[in-house]
Amino acid sequence: MAEIQTQSVHGEPSFSISSDSTTAWMTLRGSHISPVIFHLGSEDFSPYSCAPWAPGEHHNIGPLLDVLRGDFWCLPFGDSPVGPAHGETACEAWTIVSVTTSSAHLRIDASDTGARVDKIVSVRDGQSALFQEFTITGLNGAYSYGTHPILDLSSFPVGTARISTGALRWASVVPGIFSDPNAGETQILDPGAEFEDLAVIPMIDGGVLDLSSYPTATAHEDLVMLTQKGDEQHLGWTAVSVPGYTWIALKNVRDFPSTLLWVSNGGRTQVPWQGRHVGRLGVEDVCSYFHRGLVDSRKDLLSHLGIPTTREFRESETTTLRSLQFAVDTPAEFGRVIAIETPAAGRIRIIDEEGRSVESKIDWEFVLLKK
Repeated sequence: MAEIQTQSVHGEPSFSISSDSTTAWMTLRGSHISPVIFHLGSEDFSPYSCAPWAPGEHHNIGPLLDVLRGDFWCLPFGDSPVGPAHGETACEAWTIVSVTTSSAHLRIDASDTGARVDKIVSVRDGQSALFQEFTITGLNGAYSYGTHPILDLSSFPVGTARISTGALRWASVVPGIFSDPNAGETQILDPGAEFEDLAVIPMIDGGVLDLSSYPTATAHEDLVMLTQKGDEQHLGWTAVSVPGYTWIALKNVRDFPSTLLWVSNGGRTQVPWQGRHVGRLGVEDVCSYFHRGLVDSRKDLLSHLGIPTTREFRESETTTLRSLQFAVDTPAEFGRVIAIETPAAGRIRIIDEEGRSVESKIDWEFVLLKK
């Protein structure tokens, strides 16, 4: 293991990498990434969540919830017959292979899947961005997987953040019970309801929820799945705009066909949540059947729509997947993003609903490149 300097960040041993535009902290346990500080213009923004409880505050909640923060890698995504929810990759200690000022190479040999996962997290001067590369070897069979960034929007008034995605192929509320009232949970979206617009999602009571604006006024815990068409380059995106900046997750839709929006707005009252996890939004790029875990994902329940929920891995092959999350300095009046363009190599243009546009230096090609 490489020698690194760690310090306690929100109660968990962590280390950092940095550039002139981004500073990112990572835990050793589960390799959760938060805080991530984007240096934009004259201000710093730190959009990633840390749970409102500290590690060790509650017993018997498991390492995933004990550490819960920021972004982490899930293999498999959701529950599994073997191993913890979201896999050992989200729960167990990673080995540090090497660290530089601006990048970290981590590794885990996961006993639940038999896979070796190498994770390279890096930041670059002049770009307020978090680059992640996941290299998977030794894995055999069909598996779900995904990223799990959680944003903390709790400091913003109701409806301040504007949420949008690339053009949708299909979208649905998770079928069945997501939040169990017997466990002190509140779900307001209609299970299994399909929709075409984030602003018009069917609710259990017959009304509709506008999830294009967040936080919502109601305390609830809900989950929706969005599958994008992608552009001619297979780029997909999800944007969250707040006064002063816009956060964007960029992906290759061939690798991450769907995105889960986990709405965690005080709808869980049991330990460790206790109604404190409010204004959080998971923006999780996945190849999975909702959060329902490996067994349901392997049923290929969306095959009639041409939406994969697992990927077939071969033990003799190496698979590389990439994630890019970044922030762009935008005016306070900048609205909901309706389009993202790539006018040149290393340049991103975002356009809001009023036709205003902002360009930024971002190496968007990263998510398309293959080794």
